[in-house]
Amino acid sequence: MITLEKVRQRADADAKTYGYYLNPDPSFLQDLLDGLKKNEERYGYPSCPCRVASGNLELDRDIVCPCDYRDPDVAEYGACYCALYLRKDLYEGKTPISPIPERRPSEKQARAYAFSQASAFSEEGKTQATKLAEQPSEVRKRLWYCKQCGYVVFREDPPYVCPICKAKREMFAAIEISTKG
Repeated sequence: MITLEKVRQRADADAKTYGYYLNPDPSFLQDLLDGLKKNEERYGYPSCPCRVASGNLELDRDIVCPCDYRDPDVAEYGACYCALYLRKDLYEGKTPISPIPERRPSEKQARAYAFSQASAFSEEGKTQATKLAEQPSEVRKRLWYCKQCGYVVFREDPPYVCPICKAKREMFAAIEISTKG
């Protein structure tokens, strides 16, 4: 069973690893951690509490907390989209936390919303949602590698920031695989 303390420890450890801080507002932080816990219990993975998740890991990989958008959001705005992770100046109150624009592409948001809505209603809806998730045009995973450190990932898009060396998305290239024998 997932405990709230375990969710907090995981978020805190990740924040410390990357030089971030968790939101200092106890009530707000509690709500975010509760959301992560509920999403992990519901879906089997801790999707962002601030975004609509589909319940399909392949569609939601980019919003598994910490999401792909956290590092660029913190770098540019001082906080991630939901304000769970903060830069030091915001944590200390020297800079106010302001709204963060959504970086998640609208097509990914729409796909997750359609999938979650269809699967919420009926078995027929779940079947339709599964077909939607399995459509190759919808989720086309590829191998991507970081040209700076060699990190390799198999997913729809390269991450915004390399989790190893912090290189920007532009440093990722697709690995083309030939199936011709």
